[in-house]
Amino acid sequence: MPSDRPITPSSLSIKDLPWQIQWRQDRCTLCGSCTAVCPVHAIELGVFRKRHISAVINSDAAPGSAMETYYGIRQKTDPAYACVGCAMCTMVCPNDAIMPARTDEADKLRYHINRGGQPRRRGGRRNVSGGVLDRIKFIRISMLTDPALDAGRHEFELRTLLGRVQPPEQGLKFFQENGWTPPVREIYPLIIGGMSFGALSPNMWEGLQMGVAYLNEELGMPVRMSTGEGGCPPRLLRSRFLKYVILQIASGYFGWDEIIHAIPRMKEDPCAIEIKYGQGAKPGDGGLLMWYKVNRLIAAIRGVPAGVNLPSPPTHQTQYSIEESVAKMIQSMCMAWGFRVPVYPKISATTTATAVLNNLSRNPYAAGLAIDGEDGGTGAAYNVSMDHMGHPIASNVRDCYLNLVKIGAQNEIPLFAGGGVGKSGNLAANAAALIMLGASGVQVGKYVMQAAAGCLGSEGDRCNICNIGACPKGITSQDARLYRRLDVDQVAERVVDLFLSFDTELKKIVAPLGRSTSLPIGMSDALGIDDAAAAQRLDIKYVI
Repeated sequence: MPSDRPITPSSLSIKDLPWQIQWRQDRCTLCGSCTAVCPVHAIELGVFRKRHISAVINSDAAPGSAMETYYGIRQKTDPAYACVGCAMCTMVCPNDAIMPARTDEADKLRYHINRGGQPRRRGGRRNVSGGVLDRIKFIRISMLTDPALDAGRHEFELRTLLGRVQPPEQGLKFFQENGWTPPVREIYPLIIGGMSFGALSPNMWEGLQMGVAYLNEELGMPVRMSTGEGGCPPRLLRSRFLKYVILQIASGYFGWDEIIHAIPRMKEDPCAIEIKYGQGAKPGDGGLLMWYKVNRLIAAIRGVPAGVNLPSPPTHQTQYSIEESVAKMIQSMCMAWGFRVPVYPKISATTTATAVLNNLSRNPYAAGLAIDGEDGGTGAAYNVSMDHMGHPIASNVRDCYLNLVKIGAQNEIPLFAGGGVGKSGNLAANAAALIMLGASGVQVGKYVMQAAAGCLGSEGDRCNICNIGACPKGITSQDARLYRRLDVDQVAERVVDLFLSFDTELKKIVAPLGRSTSLPIGMSDALGIDDAAAAQRLDIKYVI
């Protein structure tokens, strides 16, 4: 009998897919929950035929056969609908009749998915552990310390500074000559990094904002959140909660017309302005908000047509050097807010970071420098960018800090490190290591999504479809059918829990050092590592 599914050179079997759907007919009631909840439409209701053969022993009747038709769940083999292993079907199935399983052989789908000359994009960073940050140990412990710093009480606060901190004599001279002093903010050392309103769903973004507001208003923790590129909801610009937000401007300039026009009506100044030149998820490559996510709301906020791809160039098209950027972008943003708001750039970790830092050190308008390492981000990047480009954050921050030490400016320009912080779950330990290597604070993004909203992405290439707007949890989707699954209040609660846990763990690391009035920034004599080459590279102790 001829098949209704002809075999062609491009045909795939379920065995070729990285995830295979295991379905049990005896348990399934065909309720349709699994097909309705699948974010990539990897399964469908199918019609199957089964042949029954009948043979009666010790009878003169001839053997016979009959065809039976029944309905069931069928997995699609088109790479465009390949299962991502999110297991949402398992979560909603009332009878445990369906579950995705990882294939037992190498994934062959990668050789079939690049149709039309488009390389495969990945929407999530691998969480492979075992990096340098996870191997650093804290080896200095004070035997005589203040009882208030006891690891069980922690009667002290963790704070850092965002802004240009000038020596008293230099600051007084600068004020007399210019009539203003560079603004400085006291903030919490853990910052929620730039994830735009567009990259994140409305529910996720609102949940983060609610959590940050609660931490500030009720618990007195000056936590800050970067908006990412893409503007922000108009009601936030007119809200008193704007002071807890770091507004980001990037090479696409998305949403900035609305922000600039809203300046006269702002009740509060933002915490700071972050100018993004690069990010660790795709160093040297521009950002991309795919058309899947550009609905009418996002298009209105960003000032673009709906349903089109929104690429950000890898560099600002109006600046051709960091010197010109400092003269144009940073100074113009300072002027826009009347020199009341700190302005600083964010760059990808690279060997040229020290050159950027040297230039910033000579300009009083620069409030600091944020550096994003190669392990950061869940952006819509090509595999080649995410896997083969970038610089590790630990060594890059260390180079920049030692460079500041050489010019005597280590206490003037704060460095903020990001990219892979907490990617294996050791958030507080990673943050403490970076602070002792020279960072004034750390930025986290994906960790917040994993901890606060239950991201399903993993190093086994499970899910990782943040870029196409089909997030099964509704974290990075603009589809109302998906993001309504995310409870805003629960996201806010989890954000608060995350920061309280981080605060406790970081104090347990800092307290034995005997530091109660300031963070141990650059306190590298408290660090050790069991790798001689890494110890030499980071200029810390080799312990084994």
